[in-house]
Amino acid sequence: MDLKEFAKKSLLKPWDIVIIVLLIVLSFLPIVIFGLQQADAAPDREAVLRVDGTEIKTFPLVSGKESYTYTYKDSHGDYNLIEVDGDRIRIKEADCDDQICVRRGWAAKNGETIVCLPHKLVIEVRSTDGSDEDSLIY
Repeated sequence: MDLKEFAKKSLLKPWDIVIIVLLIVLSFLPIVIFGLQQADAAPDREAVLRVDGTEIKTFPLVSGKESYTYTYKDSHGDYNLIEVDGDRIRIKEADCDDQICVRRGWAAKNGETIVCLPHKLVIEVRSTDGSDEDSLIY
């Protein structure tokens, strides 16, 4: 029995194969659609600088944005040099004794914090749309 005879005797018709292939291709459509929606809906992030519970400044964290620094000085002359590099933030330099805030390094994910206890300074990364979900990038 050759292939032509088998095709004639089989239950599958030529359009059946086209329909099966089309259904297989369409079964992957939700993955593509939801993947694109999640990529577009990735929450924008911001870092909030608080000193002694009072919000001082907000830094937008945008991937690809140029790096810049901000110096916070309090009334006692203490300072923290904050560096924002695209979608991450850190305390680059501080005049506190323990330097824990400087050694903490970069913060980029929702909920991450950098704390300088001697200066009562907290930097918190949060989503601008209020969601708790982290981006799929990390």
